[in-house]
Amino acid sequence: MEKILYFDCLAGISGDMTIGALLDLGVDQEEFVKELKKIDLTGYQLEIGYGQKNGISGTDFNVIVDQQEHHHRSLQDIKDLITTSSLNEDVKDLSCEIFELIAKAEAKIHNQPLSEVQFHEVGAIDSIIDIVGAAICIDKLEVDRIYSSPLHLGRGFVNCAHGKLPVPAPATLEILQDVAVYSKGVESELVTPTGAAIIKVLATDFIPYPEMVVEQVGYGLGSKELEISNLLRVTLGKKKVKKL
Repeated sequence: MEKILYFDCLAGISGDMTIGALLDLGVDQEEFVKELKKIDLTGYQLEIGYGQKNGISGTDFNVIVDQQEHHHRSLQDIKDLITTSSLNEDVKDLSCEIFELIAKAEAKIHNQPLSEVQFHEVGAIDSIIDIVGAAICIDKLEVDRIYSSPLHLGRGFVNCAHGKLPVPAPATLEILQDVAVYSKGVESELVTPTGAAIIKVLATDFIPYPEMVVEQVGYGLGSKELEISNLLRVTLGKKKVKKL
């Protein structure tokens, strides 16, 4: 039986929504926090709680960072932080692959060599926790294949370190080349660069629900109040392998 994980990105995807959904699916919170502590980072606290969006219960995951702890880091700085930790090699490799995808997008957008890219929002502690945390959760689930729905992008503008940028942000759109996307006119950034990179690396394909027997469902809550249910739904199931 093939073990399948499906991301239903009905309101887009971000790093915190990803972790919230995977914890809600059943990843053990204590083990998750224990693994995260293997990264040599200070100046943050985790908030893991429960709430509802449009009557649907889910897990709310947030990283609270001390204001003075925001840093600009290069890709190599982040890779060194990850690779010198005691995380297992699969988690290290997946985390570095996600960060490298973001760095390549930023390098192209800003016309810089990869070595000169400085991470601002994405290099902050909360995004390192989001990306490494997502890798830890995926490692814990031990799935055979991951799929995603097409991504709901939203529209409008978003404020960031470089000023007011169109939605989707240029880095997000660069990351999502060859990915099925759409917009239903929601005035908000629904897919963040971190979320885009996580799902681009994880997903084999971006399709409607695949053939599977549903076993568990988890919901990760978004922080914004939208006219749609602001949550990420993940489904864990199995597909029977057809005998020849």
